Amino acid sequence: MKKRGNNNKKNNNSTNASNLTLGQRAADVVTSFCGSWTFIISLFIFMFIWILMNVYLIFFRTWDPYPFILLNFVLSCLAAVQAPIILMSQNRQAEKDRIKAEYDYKVNRKAEREIKQMISKLDYLRGKIKK
Repeated sequence: MKKRGNNNKKNNNSTNASNLTLGQRAADVVTSFCGSWTFIISLFIFMFIWILMNVYLIFFRTWDPYPFILLNFVLSCLAAVQAPIILMSQNRQAEKDRIKAEYDYKVNRKAEREIKQMISKLDYLRGKIKK
């Protein structure tokens, strides 16, 4: 799609992929992985193996006996770290959506003005034809 207007104008949009900081790019990568089925299935497999090993080895020496306090701690830390990272990525996505909605609104307003101009020109020509 070809842009109209001033092509020399730079996009200073902070949500542009080339303007992202290392932390913002990392948040996007973590969010895309943590929101995938791969992560969810991997986490369930990890928890299943952890619990199975601790239940099976209960007669020998377990590192995390029931009620699996260490596993609860690991999962709590995972949630505590993931939550702000996901929120950062969601906030940036919301900013992108807001900018896109604003751009769409401006395009729609311009299209509306152009349509009104065309209608007035058509009315003018219709008036000339009738005379």
